[in-house]
Amino acid sequence: MSQIPENPLILVDGSSYLFRAYHAPPHLTNSKGEATGAIYGVINMLKSLVRQFNPSHMVVVFDAKGPTFRNEMYSEYKAHRPPMPDDLRTQIEPIHEIIKAMGLPLVSITGVEADDVIGTFARIASEQQRHVLISTGDKDMAQLVNEHVTLINTMTDTVLDPQGVVDKFGIGPELIIDYLALMGDKVDNIPGVPGVGEKTALAMLQGIGSIKSLYDRLDDIAGLGFRGSKTMAKKLEEHKAQLDLSYELATIKLDVEVEQNLETFAIADMNKDRLIELYGQCEFKRWLSELLDGKEAPKTAAEQAQPEAKKIEAHYETILTEAQLTTWAEKLKSAELMAFDTETTSLDYMQADLVGMSFAVKEGEAAYLPIAHDYMGAPEQLSKEFVFEVLGPVLADDSVKKVGQNLKYDKSVLARAGLELNGIAFDTMLESYVFNSVGTRHDMDSLALKYLGHKNISFEEIAGKGKSQLTFNQIELEKAAPYAAEDADITLRLHNQLWPMLKEQSELLPVFNEIELPLLSVLSDIERTGVKIDSQMLAEQSVEIAARLTELEKEAYEIAGEEFNLSSTKQLQAILFDKLGLPVLKKTPKGAPSTAEEVLQELAHDYPLPKLIIEHRGLAKLKSTYTEKLPKLVNPETGRVHTSYHQAVTATGRLSSSDPNLQNIPIRNEAGRRIRQAFIADEGHVILAADYSQIELRIMAHLSQDAGLLKAFAEGKDVHSATASEVFGVPLEEVTSDMRRKAKAVNFGLIYGMSAFGLARQLDIPRNEAQHYMDKYFERFPGVLEYMERTREEAAEKGYVETLFGRRLHLPDIKARNGARRKAAERAAINAPMQGTAADIIKKAMLKVAQWLATQTTNDIKLLMQVHDELVFEIAKDKVEAFSEHICSLMSEAASLDVPFLVEADYGENWEQAH
Repeated sequence: MSQIPENPLILVDGSSYLFRAYHAPPHLTNSKGEATGAIYGVINMLKSLVRQFNPSHMVVVFDAKGPTFRNEMYSEYKAHRPPMPDDLRTQIEPIHEIIKAMGLPLVSITGVEADDVIGTFARIASEQQRHVLISTGDKDMAQLVNEHVTLINTMTDTVLDPQGVVDKFGIGPELIIDYLALMGDKVDNIPGVPGVGEKTALAMLQGIGSIKSLYDRLDDIAGLGFRGSKTMAKKLEEHKAQLDLSYELATIKLDVEVEQNLETFAIADMNKDRLIELYGQCEFKRWLSELLDGKEAPKTAAEQAQPEAKKIEAHYETILTEAQLTTWAEKLKSAELMAFDTETTSLDYMQADLVGMSFAVKEGEAAYLPIAHDYMGAPEQLSKEFVFEVLGPVLADDSVKKVGQNLKYDKSVLARAGLELNGIAFDTMLESYVFNSVGTRHDMDSLALKYLGHKNISFEEIAGKGKSQLTFNQIELEKAAPYAAEDADITLRLHNQLWPMLKEQSELLPVFNEIELPLLSVLSDIERTGVKIDSQMLAEQSVEIAARLTELEKEAYEIAGEEFNLSSTKQLQAILFDKLGLPVLKKTPKGAPSTAEEVLQELAHDYPLPKLIIEHRGLAKLKSTYTEKLPKLVNPETGRVHTSYHQAVTATGRLSSSDPNLQNIPIRNEAGRRIRQAFIADEGHVILAADYSQIELRIMAHLSQDAGLLKAFAEGKDVHSATASEVFGVPLEEVTSDMRRKAKAVNFGLIYGMSAFGLARQLDIPRNEAQHYMDKYFERFPGVLEYMERTREEAAEKGYVETLFGRRLHLPDIKARNGARRKAAERAAINAPMQGTAADIIKKAMLKVAQWLATQTTNDIKLLMQVHDELVFEIAKDKVEAFSEHICSLMSEAASLDVPFLVEADYGENWEQAH
């Protein structure tokens, strides 16, 4: 084998890998019958390549969809190739996803082939005197070989440097295009010269030289002596146009317009949890096991076929008789811990009917209790009355300790059915989330893959997909029972894995025991209470927004000089950048001009159309997400809207919500505020909103212990005015509204790790002016700068930061080789302790408020919503003053900081008035 220089830039011909892997054994499928052989083959070759060369820079290049410039040049190019088989097409996206999760850069550019992209990168690297290794099985690539560029075929383990090309083909790299053009290519439908094969082409190129030389010396061809040499000159004259075309088709393009520079091909850290998820979906059990064990073992040739999946030993029972249920009820009562799960007709806790329940008391010992399967031929099941009579006391018993996966849902479902769920001791979703909020998705299937190396039975396997998907009551017990019992069994097994891990990190236990677990029941109550909305008001707002959207469209057409679809990215690109000639500030991964929000915001400073587009997008989103959707979300039984709060989604500990998403209703523009007007109270009640004032800035003062900030808050000063006074060097009473606005941007910008560049963009000022403000700020508040530098250092050392209450916020990119990702992680390191501490405080406040509400015997007050740093209540009008004061007091007591908390409360007929 030729010598390959150390640490070359590796360019991988992904399209070549794809077809080689598809046609090579083993032809694998997963348990759903989905083809996975090409995925396995491509990824296996890439893993081998990385292991063999351990490169720092590498890129995998694939053909893009659609025709290329060669099709425009010659319509018959590759015309005889059959369409890609369906079972290969379905494997392309998983291949791309796994490659990205491996940390390997991936490139695909429309209008050209992978060869052309590779050729361009190889040319750029050669010009930089950088060594390149191209991994391909395509002989056409030999034309790219030079003193800096080497080919490797990993299937045959052959390496081609310039001498290697001569040894293999009998000619040097500089004549490969001529060789390919003369012979043509039946597979690609390159015509070539009739009657010229490999031997004839070589005889002419070795005897005389390039195609140009052949035409210069046509009379000398007959003397070369190969079969047909005497008539070859005439053939070449007759087919010159065809040969010229073939030469162009065979030439790899070296000047593709590429966005990337070679440094962007640094291999990134792998996304282990995404890989675990993807390997799990493909059922690559050995690779999955290696990741779960923390290693990626070398693969031997003998391991080509997949090993047997790891089996979980289990005994599952279906409870159909009173005697069975009575026996299981006794087991549950005497168990140290029972795992519990419900099966229902819907994911909506306010509409879900109870179909069955499953339990586990030991690993591998679980049962499913069906109560409402109603398909044709369903066996007789125990009556709900008997089940509730026997199990109701067990479920309600605080001393019978339960564990589940997202028990908030089960608690709400049982409440709807008339059953109480008490004794919630653990929740595996919350255990995983508290242990590492960014380490994985926290659904049961992902956790089972990660911590148990086990792939759960999926709901689609037993219920089908799409419109024909069955609800659980329609699923045969032979399928339903193992699925349901497995859920309870896996939940118990996950708890047995996760809880010891949490206990080892003892500082995390208070976050779980004192915040997240008790909050589960509080959120269930809030969700089921719901909030009343005025559907008629929203309908009127929809009409008004529609009218404004029409106005905006007309204004946009006038500026553009033609009608176009404002929601079409492609049409917007054509108008903004092709027709109006606006500057291209950023491009998409495919090289098109970006029309992302931040790009339009930047362009809106100087051009009217982007400003209109931003307003149009915002209003269209409000209309589709809120004014039109909210009335459809009203529950017919309660007449209220019931959101779902998610405890295990955000990295920082903040709650998120969906259906509706309460966190995203804008408050800074009139349209958003008007939507809040539609959140109303029952007759005789008002809406009260209690909000922490500037909570993250107060946390910043506490964490940084900066004397200036502590003093400003202690003296009750307006912190933005106080900051402006310091930064602009003027007395407090001389601070203007513009100075305060700029100081506010600095205050909040620093919390989010904003750079001078970001501040300059936000304030629309020169960068040096923004830098001056920041320098002045740090000069006046040096404790803040010290805190930021200290936090970055600690984050890099530990890999995480913490809130005041011990919640850990892991930062997987804090040591990333990619500078942009590392900087983003550093910004998150500064912000996360503040945002995470604020999240913990509002959660602790909710718990305090809920404890107090539990002592109220009347229906005079309800906690309706939690949004950002705000709690929203519905309160009887005659009690609002007294309750308001008590709520503010409870919220102020949620935590003790070195600065005072300020809780502001107000009330009105609707949510907007309560601000």
